[in-house]
Amino acid sequence: MDELVLASWSDRFWAWLIDVLLMGLIWHRVVLVLGIDPMHLDAMLMLSGLIFVYWTALEGYRGQSLGKMLLNIVVVGPYGEAIGFRDSALQSFGKAFLLPVDCLIGLLAYRGKRQRLFNKLSDTVVKKQVI
Repeated sequence: MDELVLASWSDRFWAWLIDVLLMGLIWHRVVLVLGIDPMHLDAMLMLSGLIFVYWTALEGYRGQSLGKMLLNIVVVGPYGEAIGFRDSALQSFGKAFLLPVDCLIGLLAYRGKRQRLFNKLSDTVVKKQVI
């Protein structure tokens, strides 16, 4: 098993930003086609839902979203094992719908383990991937 080296907060931020920008581009096209006001609550919930499904699917399947692949980081269980879709959905929910609260509680309560609240609840960590 690879050594469990936790990913830095900055790597996690850049991976998150890449994913959000990518999904934002797709969402923008959908909103334009459907003629929905992008500032309307329904449109914002659609974006959060799209991002949630994206993270749940990719991180549940291979532990990595596209942003994580580019930054060589991966979501795993506490001992470096692969996670399933249930754990992926739980940890994705926090960052898709409750990110400020998720990060703030994580930074205050789980700083040493570099976990967000929903990482803790799903028993997951984000580690550097050895290539």
